[in-house]
Amino acid sequence: MTRGHTELGDITPHNIKQLKLLNQVVFPVTYNDKFYKDVLEVGELAKLAYFNDIVVGAVCCRIDTSDNQRRLYIMTLGCLAPYRRLHIGTVMLKHVLKICEEDANFDNVFLHVQVNNDGAIKFYEKFGFKIVEEKKNYYKRIEPADAYVLQKTFRESGEQKAMVKN
Repeated sequence: MTRGHTELGDITPHNIKQLKLLNQVVFPVTYNDKFYKDVLEVGELAKLAYFNDIVVGAVCCRIDTSDNQRRLYIMTLGCLAPYRRLHIGTVMLKHVLKICEEDANFDNVFLHVQVNNDGAIKFYEKFGFKIVEEKKNYYKRIEPADAYVLQKTFRESGEQKAMVKN
């Protein structure tokens, strides 16, 4: 299964159930109805990944304005196990990074990853993400409950600049 074509498609009311099913299989956490309702509203920030016309992955993001920063939060980015290592995750992440680049008003892009998910951590590090924080007991009902915050910074906020100067 090395040859194939990956493309991203919109998430619509007609295929949202495919996203729900995919997320149930790929992630150890359950997402509520509000998550899926919000995903339908974010346009380019949520995409299904198709490999040879089969839905095998998805990425869902939202804009986060906290800590006086405009940030892009990757809520989910995942791919079915048999389709990993075929650059599908790379296609999805490059889509997200391209949105950040074209918008040019994001301070950073970030996500949470379970502390034991070495594969995901290494994947994001290849794209310039760094572990910036560890959140104890971030996840409910899954082990380990701790998460790392991985972040790729595009520009320093005023607060961060002041810290660097001191």
